[in-house]
Amino acid sequence: MNLKETCVSSFLKNRNGLLLAGGIGLTVAGLGLGYKYLKKPEKVTRVGVVTQLLIHPLKSGKAVSVGLAECQQMGLKYGELQDRHWLVITEDGHFVTGRQEPRLVLVSLTSEKGQTCLNGPGMEELRFPLLQPDNAVINCRVFSADIQGRDCGDEVSDWLTRYLRAGKTFRLVHYEPHMTPRRPGDKVSLFPPNEKVAYPDMAPIMLLSEASVNDLSSRLENGVNVARFRPSIVVSGCEAFEEDSWEDIQIGNVRLHRVMACGRCVFTTVDPETGVVTGKQPLETLKSYRMCDPAQKSIYQSAPLFGQMYIVNKTGILQVGDVVHKISH
Repeated sequence: MNLKETCVSSFLKNRNGLLLAGGIGLTVAGLGLGYKYLKKPEKVTRVGVVTQLLIHPLKSGKAVSVGLAECQQMGLKYGELQDRHWLVITEDGHFVTGRQEPRLVLVSLTSEKGQTCLNGPGMEELRFPLLQPDNAVINCRVFSADIQGRDCGDEVSDWLTRYLRAGKTFRLVHYEPHMTPRRPGDKVSLFPPNEKVAYPDMAPIMLLSEASVNDLSSRLENGVNVARFRPSIVVSGCEAFEEDSWEDIQIGNVRLHRVMACGRCVFTTVDPETGVVTGKQPLETLKSYRMCDPAQKSIYQSAPLFGQMYIVNKTGILQVGDVVHKISH
């Protein structure tokens, strides 16, 4: 058999394999082109500007306003301060908030160079170590969910007990990274099952616009400010309640995804400047015009909606003055 006959014979034996390989190659190429042309490009629209970044280190305590913060999976962080990573509890481990003890809103917690500091009206400043590895880890209950916290010591407990004057003993716990977190998806299925938080009510980030607060204030005899609603991110430059429609947003290099609205409770009736319940407002007014669609009643029950809850799809740095972009496809 000469060379020509050998080549022809070899081709005939392998042509089915060559044809199959060629077909696969064309299919892959076709899928690649199809993906390229069928995938919708992102549309980026400017919707506002960040005017405040607020960290609430102590759940129900005073906010710390910062110009720059890390946006982590479990919320905002600035230095040693992490959002809602300290919690007041009863002796049996049940969480305590401003709903039960309104004067908690006047307590400030700060931490720097390994020292944590508590301040409150009429109380001496108390300093204690940020890390106390020899202290007990306590099992706590937050909205019927289990979570852990490192006890901050007897001196801190005495300070809180004297300050709150409620005839019972209170303790302070601190959430540490290795501890078991809470899973908001266990309570509301709208959250991804792997989402985790420390001591927030539900989500790591809550966003609210100044325009929405101004709209509410215009309906009240006595106006309210942003501090009453305890957001993480405050935005200006948009219309009232425009944030209700921001499903995905980008701020700097941070990406956030909206999961649900923030249902409001009696805590909104606590004045953040005095620690006193102001009656039924602004909750009653919110109920007059900010209730959910009847189809969502199983999620929100009778709570009016004010502000939006987000999870963090991409971590990064946030700064006051950053432009907020809505991402759509």
